[in-house]
Amino acid sequence: MKKIAIYIIILVVLGIIFLVPGIRNFLKDQFFPVASIENAVHISQDDYDVDLQGINVPSTNLKNFKNKPVFLNFWGTWCPPCRKEWPSIQRLYDRRKGHIDFVLIAMKDEEEIVRAFLKENNYTVPVYIAQSPISEKILPKVFPTTFLLDQNGRILIKEDAATDWDAESIHQFIDNIVK
Repeated sequence: MKKIAIYIIILVVLGIIFLVPGIRNFLKDQFFPVASIENAVHISQDDYDVDLQGINVPSTNLKNFKNKPVFLNFWGTWCPPCRKEWPSIQRLYDRRKGHIDFVLIAMKDEEEIVRAFLKENNYTVPVYIAQSPISEKILPKVFPTTFLLDQNGRILIKEDAATDWDAESIHQFIDNIVK
């Protein structure tokens, strides 16, 4: 009799786990977090919706870069590491602008200061200032922050520090994602 009661209790618990969606999804996320990881490494349609005021290019919306590989960089003229990586970004842009779109968003900056910085250094990489809120998924916590996104919005690289973007390994990586 005790064995039957134990089997019934086990069946009821398993039934609740498999039949109640909230409990099933909670346990699935706890023990198999693949869906959470998948969401963390993809930029959604809503994340792309950012109005961008062009500084040295026409104004646009980040949505216009969806379905394309994108070099997305958040920086500021006030940020020494950002300034340090700019020459390598310009060299990468000069060599790869036909294969990948470049979107550099100046943060916490005045338009006139950004224009002067670009002109003074002869930088031609497309620069924008966000005119609408940026999704928490891509909003930087430190500067510079750079994302390399594939055409599906998948984050292939996220770098939270100044980097030599003209390194051969970066060029090889870009070659692999644009194939």
